[in-house]
Order: sequence, then structure tokens, then C-alpha cells
Amino acid sequence: MKTPGATRLILHTLEAQHPDADTELHYRSAFELLVATILSAQSTDQRVNMVTPALFARYPDAGALAGATTDALEPQIHSTGFFRAKSKALVGMARALVARHGGEVPADMEALTALPGVGRKTANVVLGHALGVPGLPVDRHVLRVSNRIGIAESDDPEVVEQQLCAALPKERWTRSSDTLILHGRRICKPRPLCEQCAVQDDCLYFSTSVAAESRHAEPSGHGPRKGSAQGKEPAERKGRAERRHPQRTGHPERKRHPERKGARPAASRGAPASRRRPKPRRR
Repeated sequence: MKTPGATRLILHTLEAQHPDADTELHYRSAFELLVATILSAQSTDQRVNMVTPALFARYPDAGALAGATTDALEPQIHSTGFFRAKSKALVGMARALVARHGGEVPADMEALTALPGVGRKTANVVLGHALGVPGLPVDRHVLRVSNRIGIAESDDPEVVEQQLCAALPKERWTRSSDTLILHGRRICKPRPLCEQCAVQDDCLYFSTSVAAESRHAEPSGHGPRKGSAQGKEPAERKGRAERRHPQRTGHPERKRHPERKGARPAASRGAPASRRRPKPRRR
């Protein structure tokens, strides 16, 4: 795994490559961002942004959403996927906010993760973007990119969060997460576009996998010896083959057994003298 200094330098380079890195969810309050982040699970931010304007117009705060039923909510969020589980989580979350926090979103990790449907990643998104509390959300993009580059080393999102937070100052946590997410969406995809990556030279995945494969694929530098058929151009090799085996190449001017003019068919020619049977004598 990279050192903290190398991690900071790599993320600084990636931030320069993605200067517009930020959450792509549309929101006007911590409550709206909390709802939108819950809806974004197994969906896209673009799809969620198509659903939330009408949803927020009908349920502008936790009190309004707490009074909704799952049957009424499901058709409105159907296109985001897993709409039954999400509707149940949203109503439960809103009712918990009203009962425990007076309808306000708490600026505390423990309190947020105690809400129905809210995990550590969702809590970090809300804390870092809407409440001004440092947080480093680790989604599938952060997990993939950080492990590939070598600035983290785990399949556990919470472990990766701890490793990145330990290497970065708190004020860079949220921005670094946004940068890694955007890099994972645009460049370091499941099938990465390594040629477009600004940290290619520092990437563990590139040096151990992509570059190594390229080296193995390169020719050894010892070409075919001079004069060998392998070193000839295709047309020259074909010409040599025609001269050696004209019957195999279908050359229109060459035949294996050309018939001579006036020659008798082979079947009518006499057999060799040594093989002729003597004529019987007359008695």
C-alpha cells in the first residue's frame, strides 16, 4: 500500500484531473440529500434526480414523509429500483427523525446510522456535503479505484475508509471521495481507460497488470533470419511456393502432366519390351 505522502500526492493529481468533482445528487437541505442518497442505492444519480423533484414537492420535510404510506410512496420511486425496500426505509427514517430528533437530520455518525435505511456510506455523504462534518463515503467506485491504485488495501468499505482517512487531512476527506467516485465513473471503470489516467505511472494495477502484459506481448527483437521464408513478404513467399509446387497453387500456366501434341493416350501405348508376353508358336 502507498505511503500517506504518496496517497496525498496521487489524490492531488486526480483532483486536478477532475476539478468539478462533487456529489451529482440534487438537494436543497440535509433531509433532501438523505432521501436522495437512500434512493441512489443500486441506481444512478441521474435517475434519482428525475424522481426527487416531484417527491420533494409532495414530501418537503420529515414530518410530511412520516405521514406517508408505503403504498402511496412506491409508485413515485418505482423507477429507482428496489422500491418496496426503499419506501419502507424512507418512511421509517422520517418517522425516526420526527420521534428522536424533532424532524431534523442529526450531524452525528452514530445517530444517523441508527436511522432505518442509513448505513455508514449514506451518513458520510450527508455529513460531508450537507452538514459540514468531515466524512469520506466509500462506495463501489472508491473501493475499486483505491485498491487498484494502491492507496488502500481491503475489500471492506469501512477498512478502506479508515485507511484513506488516516492518510488524508480531515478537510480533504469529502473532496477525495468525490474525486475517486468521479474517476471511477469516467476513467477507472470495471474495464479501465488507463491511457486517460493522470496517475498511470503511480498506479499499482497498471504497473503489475497492464504494463506487464504489454511487455510480454512485445516481440523479442530477434526477427527471422535473413533469407528465411518467414522474413519474406507474402507475395515473394507465394512465388517461391508456386515454383516448388505448381500443382498446389493452381497456376494457370503450369500443369503436372502436360499432354504432348500427337501423343497417344497412356492406355494405348505399348508396354516395355521386357514385359511383353511372347506370342504362341503355331504348330
